[in-house]
Amino acid sequence: MANLKEVRIRISSTISTQQITKAMKLVSATKLRRAQNAIIQLRPYAEKLQSILGNLAGSADDAKLKAFFQPRPIKNVLLIVVTSDRGLCGPFNANITKATRAMIETNYKDLAAKNITLMFMGKKGFEFYKTTPFNLNVDNREIFAQANAEHIFGVGQTIIDDFLTGKYDEVRVLYNQFKNAATQIIREERVLPVDLSHYVGKKAASNDFIFEPSKTDILQDLIPRAVKTQLLKAILDSNASEHGARMVAMDKATENAGELLKSLRLQYNQARQAAITTEISEIVGGAAAMSGK
Repeated sequence: MANLKEVRIRISSTISTQQITKAMKLVSATKLRRAQNAIIQLRPYAEKLQSILGNLAGSADDAKLKAFFQPRPIKNVLLIVVTSDRGLCGPFNANITKATRAMIETNYKDLAAKNITLMFMGKKGFEFYKTTPFNLNVDNREIFAQANAEHIFGVGQTIIDDFLTGKYDEVRVLYNQFKNAATQIIREERVLPVDLSHYVGKKAASNDFIFEPSKTDILQDLIPRAVKTQLLKAILDSNASEHGARMVAMDKATENAGELLKSLRLQYNQARQAAITTEISEIVGGAAAMSGK
């Protein structure tokens, strides 16, 4: 059994750890409220934008607009991996990195590693894949330091330009979708070519609308905006999911610290009682020896 000093040191360190995890839980809860409000406000806009795009996509007769929708033979792929900058959030980052590897092995098993580029949004994804043979794009791994719409739209425009010039034949994003504080859903979405599979079989309204400007002019602005908004939604979803996962992880850590404290205090009391019993036995034995009995 550990001596009293060792147990006291462990109790002290556990109390300190419990205070830290409790504080981190409160900080994450505060950040979660802001992040949750941001993604809840964006979702209706993003969904409506995709719906309008789905209804107008059939009118994309211009060759430049068709390039956004037409699948190509896949030779080069860009995978956008959205993780976090910090740890202590349970399996949040591990789930995304595992899902990314599984998708590569399933969808791109015939491609060489040099034809697959991983773009990291968040440092943890890069730390996991930095020793792999894939092409690594680390330009935006610190994007959460300035995760505003203007900056993310600029990144989205760069991705669009690379796709239109033929640098990439397909672009996909993997992220954690926020459902609630305790639940995150791993999502994998095709960003380019624009995925209209959700609208297959759905008919647009039969009304004969007059468009001002023309459908082509509307689509020239709408398609890039929808792609950029899809990327923004993925990052805001991941940001809210991260804070939710960290809040839950710190709550569990605080509970575990409490259970450990109970065990250590019981161990301390047992060790203390054993020491007292030993001392009493030694005193009684010494007294008996001195009395000659």
